[in-house]
Amino acid sequence: MRLPERSGDQVRIGVAITVPEPYGTVLQAARARFGDPWAQYIPPHITLLGPTVIEHDEILSVDEHLASIAQRHAPFVVTLRGTATFRPISPVVFVQVVEGVDGCEGLERDVRSGVLAQELRFHYHPHVTVAHEVPDEQLDAAFAGMAEFDASFVVDSFHSYAHGDDGVWRPARDFSLTGTPADAGVGTAT
Repeated sequence: MRLPERSGDQVRIGVAITVPEPYGTVLQAARARFGDPWAQYIPPHITLLGPTVIEHDEILSVDEHLASIAQRHAPFVVTLRGTATFRPISPVVFVQVVEGVDGCEGLERDVRSGVLAQELRFHYHPHVTVAHEVPDEQLDAAFAGMAEFDASFVVDSFHSYAHGDDGVWRPARDFSLTGTPADAGVGTAT
């Protein structure tokens, strides 16, 4: 996993939609079963902002930015179904987002603006990783083993995560989506 370097009192953060129970436990157990070394450190999620380093004194402005975004976005349904892969570009197998892609893309676009503006290495593609950086046979097993996975849930919040010195990603703050469907697509950066 590529993590940006940090120094001094900088903090490494991420922003994601956390997969709720009971699906989160099922996906985390699957990731461990397929031998992914990150299974115990990364809760199942749909990334909105990948690992990013900020100054410690920027935490308040980041939180204000994320709270503003949450106020403009309405809850939406996500359905996860079947598997796909980023191979050969990246050794990743994931469960696909088949419903709620627009909601994820709208949140991601707004999160990655203002104080968190940054260029993407790859085009944004919402997904939930179930195997990463493992041998091909384990990637194949994950691809086949999760092919029948099917889950739907309402996304009514997203989280900022802090990356600890122990390598674990922990939820730092919850941001409830309180917008109305009419607010969708506003997309103004703060």
